[in-house]
Amino acid sequence: QVQLVESGGGLVQTGGSLRLSCATSGRTFSSAAMGWFRQAPGKGREFVASISGSGLNTYYSASVKGRFTISRDNAKNTVYLQMNSLKPEDTAVYYCAARRVSSTWSSHADAYVYWGQGTQVTVSS
Repeated sequence: QVQLVESGGGLVQTGGSLRLSCATSGRTFSSAAMGWFRQAPGKGREFVASISGSGLNTYYSASVKGRFTISRDNAKNTVYLQMNSLKPEDTAVYYCAARRVSSTWSSHADAYVYWGQGTQVTVSS
C-alpha cells in the first residue's frame, strides 16, 4: 500500500521558519517527480513547489519563490519543504504528492497520483 505521510507543520509567527517532511512507503519514488501543494480555508488547492526525480530540477510558484526550498533524499524516501520568512498568507494545509512514474516536475495537481493526508501550517501575524 502506497503511503505519503507529511509532518512538520505547526504554528509559527510571521517571519519564522518550518520544515515539512513527506515520508513515502509502499513503493520506490526515487525516480518519480514529487510536489507540494497547499489549500487555505475557502480556497482551491494551490501549487507550491515541485522537484524532479533526480532532484536536479525544481520549480516554485511565484508566491513562495525565494522563501521556500524543496529537496529530496531518495535514500530515505523523503521529500522536504523548507519554508522561511513565513507570512500569514502561507497559512494552509500542505499536501505532499507524487507522480506515478514520470520524473518531470509539474505544477498541475492532476499530474500527481499519490497524495498525503496533509499537515496544517498556521502563521500568526
